[in-house]
Amino acid sequence: MTNDQFTAILHARLDRIKETLCSKADEYARGDRLSNFKKIAAFRSKSPEEVLFGLVAKHIAALDDFVQDIEQGKVQSLARWDEKIGDIIAYMVLLDAMVQERLSQ
Repeated sequence: MTNDQFTAILHARLDRIKETLCSKADEYARGDRLSNFKKIAAFRSKSPEEVLFGLVAKHIAALDDFVQDIEQGKVQSLARWDEKIGDIIAYMVLLDAMVQERLSQ
């Protein structure tokens, strides 16, 4: 893969992540972009970070299945890879925001 090809993939991914995180803000936030994680944390007696990690773990498990499937000749569609990879990256951005919020208190 050339540097130009990689750069194109990177920019496309970053654009999709921005679009997803901005479009989901209305759906998942009520004034506080991290509010749903905090609500679930209260229901479960866990930290918001633990809640987020649990949610991202299911995407990581699915991605692990995709990787294992390759060895058996079963390749998931690019759309499915894109969804899982994008979700994991988006969760990492949200985790970054959580950690920064916690450390700034």
